[in-house]
Amino acid sequence: MSLFLGPIHYWLYNKIRWFEAIEKDIAKWAEEKGLPISQWNEEIYIKFGEPTEDKPLEEMIDACNIHGWLQQRITNAELRQAALVTKIINVDPELRQDLMTVFKNQGASAAKEYEKDATTPEAAYNALNDFLLEGMPCDRVNEIVNQDNEECQWETTICLHTPYWEQVGGDVKNFYDLREVWISSFVTTVNPVLKYEKLSSNRQRIAVK
Repeated sequence: MSLFLGPIHYWLYNKIRWFEAIEKDIAKWAEEKGLPISQWNEEIYIKFGEPTEDKPLEEMIDACNIHGWLQQRITNAELRQAALVTKIINVDPELRQDLMTVFKNQGASAAKEYEKDATTPEAAYNALNDFLLEGMPCDRVNEIVNQDNEECQWETTICLHTPYWEQVGGDVKNFYDLREVWISSFVTTVNPVLKYEKLSSNRQRIAVK
């Protein structure tokens, strides 16, 4: 990454903010559900820091350590979300279904914020990557393996999320199940003629229905 702020840094910062927005939506739902969200957040913030302030990136970032600052924001956000979801499921595993709805709604909200056309599977994949947090750009987590007018298929080469979930005693399967709902909702909202499918543990696609 560059030593100076550029478009890629703002792009990544926006992805972090969208990831943290799910955390806020979960907290709102948990409060309505009567769960001890204030106590949980206090514990989680002490361990993993508070969510990013609602300020422009240039007002907060450590200009002498741009890469490190962004990586720390990713780490903190991943750990907070993993800890919060794990606490909820430990209270009652059936609450996973409620969380599915939270993620579905947030995926649709993100798609409605997308300002470009997503008329093809490739365009929808590019739209998805403007929101989906998969580490730093240099991690190169996803690799397209097939692309034509009917589909865009990609393979995940590495899982960056398991260590975060293991650190909080959670099951990373919950992360992938919830994110699958988010992606599916995003894709069908950004373009109703497209669908998302998980073909295997590490291969996915966006295709014409």
